[in-house]
Amino acid sequence: MKIRRLRVGVGVLVGIGLGLILAYGAKAGQDVDGRVDAFVGAEMREHRIPGLALAVLRDGKMVKAQGYGLANLELDVAVKPETVFQTGSVGKQFAATAVMMLVEEGKVGLDDKLSKYLAGTPPAWKDVTVRNLLTHTSGIADYTDSTYTKAGGLINLRGDYTEAELYQKLIQLPLNFETGSKWKYSNTGYVLLGFVIHKLTGEFYGDFLQERIFRPLGMSATRIISEADIVPNRASGYELVKGEIKNQEWVSATLNTTADGALYTNVVDLGKWDAALYAEKLLKRGSFEQMWTPVRLKDGKAYPYGFGWFLSEVNGHRLIEHDGSWQGFTMNISRYVDDKLTVIVMTNLDSGHAKPEQTAHGVAGIYVAGLKEKEKSSPQR
Repeated sequence: MKIRRLRVGVGVLVGIGLGLILAYGAKAGQDVDGRVDAFVGAEMREHRIPGLALAVLRDGKMVKAQGYGLANLELDVAVKPETVFQTGSVGKQFAATAVMMLVEEGKVGLDDKLSKYLAGTPPAWKDVTVRNLLTHTSGIADYTDSTYTKAGGLINLRGDYTEAELYQKLIQLPLNFETGSKWKYSNTGYVLLGFVIHKLTGEFYGDFLQERIFRPLGMSATRIISEADIVPNRASGYELVKGEIKNQEWVSATLNTTADGALYTNVVDLGKWDAALYAEKLLKRGSFEQMWTPVRLKDGKAYPYGFGWFLSEVNGHRLIEHDGSWQGFTMNISRYVDDKLTVIVMTNLDSGHAKPEQTAHGVAGIYVAGLKEKEKSSPQR
């Protein structure tokens, strides 16, 4: 099984849009909450998802937070809104926010070369900038690709590396294409950004996030992954192998502390994060807008990815979202910003089977349908 932190099925379900789910949401005699519960239950049964946590927010305020199924199959523990899951690549948006904080403070420039901050970068990386790393346009190969993680490969996912040792591994990775000429997802870029944050602040990436983002927002359950620490409400991750549920594959402790998505959180904390994205508590509005602007490639064409976010539209309405998968966990955060509607889905099943983006888009469709029904039923003046 591939162990990845990358987004699966970029934009495919967005293209389908909300139409398929509007029909599901139109069942007579069910309110919106009941329709959502029925839809989520159907998704879990179809994909054999052990446990799922859901949050729905309107204008940064929680309107539904609920757990379904089991957080731990062996102990028969139910999922609740406080249940802690792994983020996978959804963690990249926090790394991108940390970088933009340093940009606002004048400590780093988006178009600065990586070599300005990290010594020993190979000649092939000479044109790689901070912006390239944020937007997956550096061309640097993804260290989680099976080419590099297979037996005897460059990266041993069960090996413990110091930051310096891991860096020496990463600088052996080739470029897949000329820097800035194409877009290709690369977890390597965000690991390197974590190293840049450490270099500039003198703080480990995870400590910087705690100090500057998680504590100020009251995200008390959000933190770097740790197998050793006692983590209240922690779920177990699962994989479906030949039709049988198995425990997640083990990854070394140090490879679970990198800036490409190694975080624990829950839907309650992510609701606080969503609310903060409407305000200027963390960043100026202009910085957020940069994060949500499609990257321009060398040929002038735009690719629908910003800084840690995929960008698209549904029926002319902007959708800013990201998926994550890692160690038997998957999740999606979908922010329909023009409608101020956000849906967050977290599961404890691998990305080969769970489809959190499909569930999130479906739940959004049910809410949109419910709002339309409410508008029709409202008395006209």
